[in-house]
Amino acid sequence: MTRDPLGEDAPDTSARERARLFAWLWRHYLQPHWPLILLAVTFMAIEGAMFGALSYMMKPMFDRVFVGGNAEYVPLVALAFFGIFALRAVASVIQKVVLSKVSQETVSALRVDMIRHMMTLDGSFHQSFSPGYLMQRVEGDVGSITKVWRALITGAGRDVIALVSLFGVAFAIDWRWTLVALIGAPLLVAPALFLQRFVRGNARAARDVAAGLSTRLNEILHGIVPVKLNTLERYQAERYRNLTRRRIRTEVRSSAGQASIPGLIDIMSGLGFAGVLLYGGGEILSGDKTVGDFMAFFTAIGLAFEPLRRLGAVSGVLQVAAAGLERIKQIFDLRPEIADPASPRDVPDGVPDVVLEDVHAAYGDAAVLEGVNLTAKAGEITALVGPSGAGKSTVFNLLTRLVDPHAGRVSIGGVGVDEMRLKDLRRLFSVVSQDALLFDETLRENIVLGRTDIDDDRLQSALEAAHVTDFLPRLPHGLETQVGARGSNLSGGQRQRVAIARALLRDTPILLLDEATSALDAASEAVVQDALDRLARGRTTLVIAHRLSTIRDADKIVVMKDGRVVEEGTHESLLARRGVYADLHRLQSEDG
Repeated sequence: MTRDPLGEDAPDTSARERARLFAWLWRHYLQPHWPLILLAVTFMAIEGAMFGALSYMMKPMFDRVFVGGNAEYVPLVALAFFGIFALRAVASVIQKVVLSKVSQETVSALRVDMIRHMMTLDGSFHQSFSPGYLMQRVEGDVGSITKVWRALITGAGRDVIALVSLFGVAFAIDWRWTLVALIGAPLLVAPALFLQRFVRGNARAARDVAAGLSTRLNEILHGIVPVKLNTLERYQAERYRNLTRRRIRTEVRSSAGQASIPGLIDIMSGLGFAGVLLYGGGEILSGDKTVGDFMAFFTAIGLAFEPLRRLGAVSGVLQVAAAGLERIKQIFDLRPEIADPASPRDVPDGVPDVVLEDVHAAYGDAAVLEGVNLTAKAGEITALVGPSGAGKSTVFNLLTRLVDPHAGRVSIGGVGVDEMRLKDLRRLFSVVSQDALLFDETLRENIVLGRTDIDDDRLQSALEAAHVTDFLPRLPHGLETQVGARGSNLSGGQRQRVAIARALLRDTPILLLDEATSALDAASEAVVQDALDRLARGRTTLVIAHRLSTIRDADKIVVMKDGRVVEEGTHESLLARRGVYADLHRLQSEDG
């Protein structure tokens, strides 16, 4: 079974807690639309009141027209019936249109807020939960509550008013008949409570399986190349099939629970009708009650059971929605550990030094950096080399505050990175990594990233400096060419050049290069390296490199091993020292 990492151990919430959840939903997302909701409720009330009017008209129709034989009442009764149905139709159309607008706007706002909040959470959150799982939270869980306000407002606005008007007519005719008709109501209480818990549990399970399906689908589609190369099509399809079967079982059980509540109301309806016929039939035959009385009462009670069934179904909808709302609220309740300081300082001017002083860092219980001291001087190129797991990427994460150190200080231009606003800190950096992230947009949009302050001359200069102009004429629509999912329509070298053009336009004082050429062939590497050299001019540049040939000309090379800095110097001085760097260089030379 697929489990929900955030909600699998959560206890079943109480009715009071569920009320708080729905109150939160109202306060943040529905209350801003209260004028439209009030308008919809008004027309729902009109629609609901028409049920009572319809049942009441049965009395004059039978007593004065059919039994009494008064032909002059026929046009009046006919006109009254037409007016009831016409008013009901107009009210129904208006409330549905208004509710559709409210529903779409609130769902959209909830999804946007959820995405915005997820993007503020720490990297550890996104490492813990797969994209497919989070997509299900945004799409599936929000989708599960889209019917909440429609069900609540419909129940409150139309069906409650309809019940009040219908039972008002029934009581006006004979209060004893009404009590007999409701004789089965007490029998519903215990089964209804059990069914509510059953529906809620299955709804939660269904959401968990849906999250697993989203995760599996995301992995299959994003990993289609290794799936094909390893002939995993049948294996992956079978895993997906097993999850779909699990979802079918949970969805069917949930639907059965939801359908059972209106079914119980049908049983109560049958008992009520049978009781009224047995109890009231004698009064009709004796003449104590008229045929019109019975038909008006019978119509009122008959029409009342349909709103009762819908209100019973609302209970099931609320249980399903509460399960989704719980999961949504869990996300909103999470807070990032890395946040803006209470009294932020201004970012340093110009091109700054970058300094790490006795920095210790860990991921969970695994220590990554242990007392690192490192200085990257302003305007120079500082390269970080060392075996995998030495802590090089962690240095970049510390500079940009994707993680915070457990001890020590990280500063830029003398200002601690934890003393600056996150957005101000990250505006100091341009990053070009081995896996250049491109979006499924046009080439132009992937370079400018929504900025409107970049004129054509500046864009053209960046394209030339990054060697994007070398392949641009071969694209079918130039800068308006769609690059595909994750830049799949471009080669690796082309994606890297797009990332460099993007960094040139950012024009930041600090440049971080993370294995920017390691996955390229020799020809592409030469072109990209030339573009990187142009990009690094006049900036404080830190480079992570495994291929030592790319950092021979760095102003300083920092050698890391086991979370510590073990050597520093230029390429020549480190070779002369015959230490770790010299060993790495010898190994790479022997490998070709």
